[in-house]
Amino acid sequence: MIKKSVYIGMFILFIAAIISCEKDFQDIASSVVSNTKFKTKDTIIEIVITNKQITDVRADGLKLNGSLGQYLLGVYNNPNYEKIEASIVSQLALDDKVNTADRVYGADTTVVTTVDTVFLKLPYQATLKTDTASDYVLDSIIGDVTKAFNLNVYRTDTYMNRLNPADPSKSNSYRSNDIYQILPGELNAEVNYQFKPNAADTVLLYKRRLSNGEIYKTDTVKLASNNPFARVPLNEDKIKEIFIDQYGTSNFESQEAINQYIKGLYIQASGNEGSLISFNLSTTNLELKPSIEIRYTKTVLKGGTTIVDTIRMANTFTLSNFSTSVYKMDEKVYPTDKNIVLQGTAGNMAQVEILAASQLADLKTKEWLINDASLNFYVNQNIVGYDTISTPYRLFLYKDGIPASQIKDHLSEGPAVFGGNLVKTDEKPDYYSFRITDYLSDLISGESEYNPTLGLKVFNATDVVLSLNDTLIRGYNWNPKAVTILNHLPSNGTRRAQLKITYSKKK
Repeated sequence: MIKKSVYIGMFILFIAAIISCEKDFQDIASSVVSNTKFKTKDTIIEIVITNKQITDVRADGLKLNGSLGQYLLGVYNNPNYEKIEASIVSQLALDDKVNTADRVYGADTTVVTTVDTVFLKLPYQATLKTDTASDYVLDSIIGDVTKAFNLNVYRTDTYMNRLNPADPSKSNSYRSNDIYQILPGELNAEVNYQFKPNAADTVLLYKRRLSNGEIYKTDTVKLASNNPFARVPLNEDKIKEIFIDQYGTSNFESQEAINQYIKGLYIQASGNEGSLISFNLSTTNLELKPSIEIRYTKTVLKGGTTIVDTIRMANTFTLSNFSTSVYKMDEKVYPTDKNIVLQGTAGNMAQVEILAASQLADLKTKEWLINDASLNFYVNQNIVGYDTISTPYRLFLYKDGIPASQIKDHLSEGPAVFGGNLVKTDEKPDYYSFRITDYLSDLISGESEYNPTLGLKVFNATDVVLSLNDTLIRGYNWNPKAVTILNHLPSNGTRRAQLKITYSKKK
């Protein structure tokens, strides 16, 4: 009887539990449908955003498969931001053809070398504007393309070491403000060469000459699909002395030998006006790699006067193997007014303080269910106007701690939800918005106690998350664009920087 009573009691409790659960399901369902148990509201949380100067960024590609994605060359001088003079320092890849054995002639012959042309080739990144094979528009340029900047080419006397001299087991690193020792004398034929980008530069014609100066042929340099390229004439005597006359010596017997001999090429841009151009040194298309191009003729003479052979020669030394960027920038001190300046490269960023200790403590008492949390930053349209060329299409938000790291939403929700893209209204730059719902929810619930100052900067391709374990921020930036946004001051009204939270709370 006791055992039977126990079974009956357990059965009654089981049925009661089912009824209770069913009632709970009905209550929850009816609450969702009729919203009788929860109310949804939104609120604005005040934040603090301030300017923070960037002194330098990492400028080598040693941890990025050996090369940065893009290298900047030129001058960008917008009075609202820091002027940037961007230069390139690079090793040269050995052209194996310099070690090809020459044809053997008779003892009574001499070989005279005549330089036909030498130049720095800089292929532009360009897009065909029409179906016409040569109608290109140049990409990746900001500034005034009608104004020239000064360009000079030097040899460096600084060995570019891929390994850390203090610990050869580790990779070396170079900063955008590093100093390189320059050997005296420009390698370009015209000092302070006036460089202006030109989409029509698709063909180079040059004369081939014999030892007596006689022109025997006109040759052409043209790239695939007529892609435009810049040509900076180099000093023929210096290039002959440094390169051609050293062929066959130990200076050109291997890649390491040329790294020790040439060390590096310094392509320096300077001036107060002009444009800033992005070049791709990472392309696998060798024809589109920036390079030193050498064209010369070997005239074989018998008896010192009779020409028995004429040999056309060409060598290409690409800017590759190891390259870095140099950013010379005016260190502006921005006033503590209503504006925040964000500029890529080694320009300026911002620090964003959200949820001070008192704010966070207050939110923890409210028992809110966070539905959405968005940080909104509005463009100062009086300064930026309709400029969508030099205004960054995307900003980046991260935890500016030591080390700098990703915000959870970028990992959990992905970049499309996380945001940061420029929103335009009537084709005018308007605002940037970031969704940090997961990050904020963890702070309010107490799941996370880590609440550092956030960093806001111009987005760079290296900020992209590669995996869920990819939590650290890489210290690169070759995006030169800039924008002025409004800070948190009340004088900015509804366009002030602010945190908007949408939440649900049980009635």
